[in-house]
Amino acid sequence: MRLTEISRTIKVPYGVDVTLDKRKVTVKGAKGILTRDFSYVPVSIEAEDAKTVRIWAEWPRKKEASLVGTVHSHIQNMITGVEKGFLYKLKIVFSHFPISVKVQDKTVLIENFTGERRARVAKIIGDVKVKVESEDVIVEGINLEDVSQTAANIEQATKVKKKDPRVFLDGIYVYERNEGME
Repeated sequence: MRLTEISRTIKVPYGVDVTLDKRKVTVKGAKGILTRDFSYVPVSIEAEDAKTVRIWAEWPRKKEASLVGTVHSHIQNMITGVEKGFLYKLKIVFSHFPISVKVQDKTVLIENFTGERRARVAKIIGDVKVKVESEDVIVEGINLEDVSQTAANIEQATKVKKKDPRVFLDGIYVYERNEGME
């Protein structure tokens, strides 16, 4: 039996402004502005007043019902991003060859990884700030997807191939995820 309607609402906190232009959602807050286009999603979005956003689908199939929750989570993450921001911390781990990490323009250079001569390169996505503090790499920004993808790029750049990962533990690993930037 199908439901007649599935609906989710978001309470917009004080200091955050959400505007809708058709299905293009713009969220403004203290940390910045995020915009996302949901025109491809077969659900309805409306800002009932200045402080609530409603996402719903009428007579939803399984996919539309799950997309209501997905869009709800995306908009909630946008609100959290412009209000607090996101912070990922990565730890530099090595046993013999000391790894040096440098930030250069929109890339992170990982030098001397397992004694390699050529530096490994990880791409920084979007408007994300990356800092290196002794044994830690700090990735922060307002867009959760950009921050998490940048952290994943850094972690994947130090993936050890053709060796036992239980023995060769060298690399850069995510060890903390937080809401709120420093």
